[in-house]
Amino acid sequence: MDIKKQLTQHDLAYASRPAIVFEARQITFSELRDNSFRVAQYLLARGIKKADRVALFLSNTPEAVYSFLGTFSIGGTLIPLDFMLTESEVIHFINHSQASVLITQPRRDIDFANIKAACPSVKEIVLMRAETCAFTPWEEVMKGSTAEPAVAVSDNDLAAIFYTSGSTGKPKGVMLSYKHLDNPVDTIHHFLTISDKDIFLTGGVPFSHLGGLDYILLMVRFASTLVLMERFHPLQFLKDIGEHQVTIFCIVPAMYIAILSLKEYEKFDLSSLRYAVVFGAPSSPQLLQRFHQVCSKAIVLNGWGMTETAAPNTYSPADERKINSIGQFGFRMTYKIVNDDGAEVPVGQRGELWVKGDGVMVGYYKAPELTAEVLTADGWLKTGDMAYCDSDGLIYLAGRKEDMIKVAGEIVFSSEVEEKIHLHPKVKEVAVIGVPDSLRGEVPKAFIAAKEGEVLDIPELKEFLKKSLAHFKIPHHFEIVADLPKNRVGKIDKTKLVHRP
Repeated sequence: MDIKKQLTQHDLAYASRPAIVFEARQITFSELRDNSFRVAQYLLARGIKKADRVALFLSNTPEAVYSFLGTFSIGGTLIPLDFMLTESEVIHFINHSQASVLITQPRRDIDFANIKAACPSVKEIVLMRAETCAFTPWEEVMKGSTAEPAVAVSDNDLAAIFYTSGSTGKPKGVMLSYKHLDNPVDTIHHFLTISDKDIFLTGGVPFSHLGGLDYILLMVRFASTLVLMERFHPLQFLKDIGEHQVTIFCIVPAMYIAILSLKEYEKFDLSSLRYAVVFGAPSSPQLLQRFHQVCSKAIVLNGWGMTETAAPNTYSPADERKINSIGQFGFRMTYKIVNDDGAEVPVGQRGELWVKGDGVMVGYYKAPELTAEVLTADGWLKTGDMAYCDSDGLIYLAGRKEDMIKVAGEIVFSSEVEEKIHLHPKVKEVAVIGVPDSLRGEVPKAFIAAKEGEVLDIPELKEFLKKSLAHFKIPHHFEIVADLPKNRVGKIDKTKLVHRP
């Protein structure tokens, strides 16, 4: 995607139209172009060249959008850092990536002088609302030239390094090129009809995650309007849809579960919605159908993708009978479902999902061994997701490969057990993991959050599960919790459950 060209074209065609809505502010496409190019010119003036690393430690604000687009305009390599990271984590990722510049905003528990001292590669820190001359104030950047940067950017240049650990494991730096920036936009447009009349709501999905960046790229490609939320609040989310006449949003299951938990959700006007996209984790069919009733005039789609595949890559068809399917790969990507030997499995049989195509990452930064573990010599990416397909070629997720529980030689998929527990009318959320057992090797353990005002009776729940699960699949241990731990994008964090005392 030619970011500079798109910004300039939208400035000419839609100069006074809102590109971004944030709280009480509206930023036009003309302002978006000018402020993005100001960031670009500032970086060039400080000696930042194409392929140099620019770290962004920002919440979802207009300034973050300018910083993304400004860096892309000079062919820089973005290092998007989650604004919830600790100071030591920020230092680690900056040093690992060798970032030259850090663009950030104040946070009470972060000492940026410490970060500067601990990160020798950092030449300069740009700080919004800076109260010390030790750093460059954001206002200084915004005084610069709005000229289009004269830098040629090619598809194979490195656009970003996204640090992700997925649902488990040590953080890895996923390398994506400028060519990869086209993949999510092209895929979304393949399944959804998008125009300059659409209004997106970010829902608090952070820009430091690829799903957040996708919103920015869609705005730039289609001249759509982007309504920003710094964090997800279900009540405010519903209010924003009606107030701004939002037409499209993407959320993870934990977010729509939070919406369904609100007593007031039926009072809101959601008639402007055209598409509601669910992604990021397996979804309960029953809950998806309930959510569809909330967004009754919208097409509800279930999607799939990873940072490593320049997500999203699939969407389900608008068919309520198969609403829990993640659909099919529809754009420059192919897949196969394989057993442990890498041989394809028959229709209906579960195996690991492997994918291949334009969306597959360059590799993990500074980690050739890790890259070799997941990328085959002929370009197949081992996703770690268990899946199966039906006779129509639709794909269904069956949990993560590491979530398979081996009970006395029998394979139990945690997602299947979770789906059955979700059917209980008193259950709000559930996560199932495997725990050691001296007799069986492993047994399932369920962590369950009850709906507000409800009390779960474990013996009754076990009897309920006997109707739909084989005896070895029924959890041997149950723990009732107020809430389940989640990561920044709202996925249930099973790593914290595994290490729970």
